[in-house]
Amino acid sequence: EVAPHLGDDVRYLGPVAATERSAVLGGAHALLHLIDFDEPFGYSVVEAMTCGTPVIAHGRGSMPELIDDGTTGFLVGTIEEAVDAVEAADRLDRVVIRETAVARFDVSRMIERYVAVYSDILT
Repeated sequence: EVAPHLGDDVRYLGPVAATERSAVLGGAHALLHLIDFDEPFGYSVVEAMTCGTPVIAHGRGSMPELIDDGTTGFLVGTIEEAVDAVEAADRLDRVVIRETAVARFDVSRMIERYVAVYSDILT
């Protein structure tokens, strides 16, 4: 159903090997993460942003916590908004997207946050 509407600028890659993921995500115009459920955390969203790639997602589940609307991507509610966001994605600063993601989700930051949660639970 989708293929006839894509044109030559979009192609389906299928599953991408871990060794190729950074190059594919980093070379993308944007990551469309238009899922229809309240995802508790989006690893693909964080992976894309650490490559400097903006993310376009429905504003539900954890997406408002992960995406800074207008800075690291766009939170949308409709297909029309998603289309507009795709067009606007090239105006976002990819260096800022990466810096923001790394500051929030690098390994040392994630470890600090997990330790804090575990400490709260145990005390």
